[in-house]
Amino acid sequence: MENREMGGIGYTSGHWPLDPEKPTVVFIHGAASNNAFWRPQVKYFSEIVNAVAIDLPGHGTSEGPGKENISDYAEAVLNFIDLIQAPRPIPCGLSMGGAITQQLLVSHKDRFPAGILINTGARLKVIPLIFETIEKNYRDFVEMLFAVAISGKSSSEKFRPEIEVSSICQPAVASGDFRACDGFNVMDKLGLIEVPVLVLTATDDNLTPLKYGTFLANSIKNAELVTIQDAGHFSPIEKPLEVNQAINDFLSRTLR
Repeated sequence: MENREMGGIGYTSGHWPLDPEKPTVVFIHGAASNNAFWRPQVKYFSEIVNAVAIDLPGHGTSEGPGKENISDYAEAVLNFIDLIQAPRPIPCGLSMGGAITQQLLVSHKDRFPAGILINTGARLKVIPLIFETIEKNYRDFVEMLFAVAISGKSSSEKFRPEIEVSSICQPAVASGDFRACDGFNVMDKLGLIEVPVLVLTATDDNLTPLKYGTFLANSIKNAELVTIQDAGHFSPIEKPLEVNQAINDFLSRTLR
């Protein structure tokens, strides 16, 4: 894997330069996160497709500021895709990254052959406690993630190193992310998405429950729903083999 920067945007790539004969999966992290979240996926897919994980503006090694609405983040991702000249880009996003992916598929549907939505929803209302915790003590917010984003069947301490490194974010940027999530709603626009979409949910996701994914799968014409067992909101970290296999199966069927 290579850590790179282009046009003020930091990203990790499985290989560089990109192979023009392969599609490009662009992994988009969630709120208050960075591209380190996707290390298991970039490593796994580096020999299968072009695998690229972006740091959204204001996150990780990308220049700021962060954004406060999903449309602006979607535009930043689209500009990045154009900048790196990604062949056949397929956005893959978790939570806020899934909202960004939906926005891309709704607003620029001719640009993408497929999309992948992980633990996300067509509407992402945010409880006031998250904003209050970020403002008072950001460390408490990170500890909250250990409590609610990992399945009770998993050991949160086992995943602490991965979550710690992928949760490095300025509090002001994190607050902007959650404001962006809070204002997001494409429930009445999902019918505009016509490309194949994989919807991944997790049985123990307390932040974006199973019903969110079910609604997405029922509202998107060419969607398929896969549920990861005994995993929480951070299923790509908790159950990387299962998540990677589901994505790989979807890509194999969709792109063959």
